[in-house]
Amino acid sequence: MSGNHGGTGHFWVQRLTAIALIPLTIWFCFSVASLPQMSHANLSAWLSSPFNATLMILVIGVGLYHGKLGLQVIAEDYIADRNKRVITIAAVTMISALFAVIGIVSVLKLSFGA
Repeated sequence: MSGNHGGTGHFWVQRLTAIALIPLTIWFCFSVASLPQMSHANLSAWLSSPFNATLMILVIGVGLYHGKLGLQVIAEDYIADRNKRVITIAAVTMISALFAVIGIVSVLKLSFGA
């Protein structure tokens, strides 16, 4: 982060994503536990609900973004070499984005019955 208070925004975003993950995780756990079995057909039927598909996309997006923020803080705190730190943060960002796209596309494919 650049500037004198760049870390403050990062801190608050990390806290907000953590707070958002509390109800999302509770919803996810109860929803998955309520499925009769984890078959492709049941999962597709469950995700055919726009409500479930939307919340599942939020779980994926918010969860991966929160994880990316946490890994970025670890890299900033513990990797002394600037080049290695920048490469690590870039790699974490790209991998998080890749997983988010794969997860969201998967939810959309299942929800639309593909």
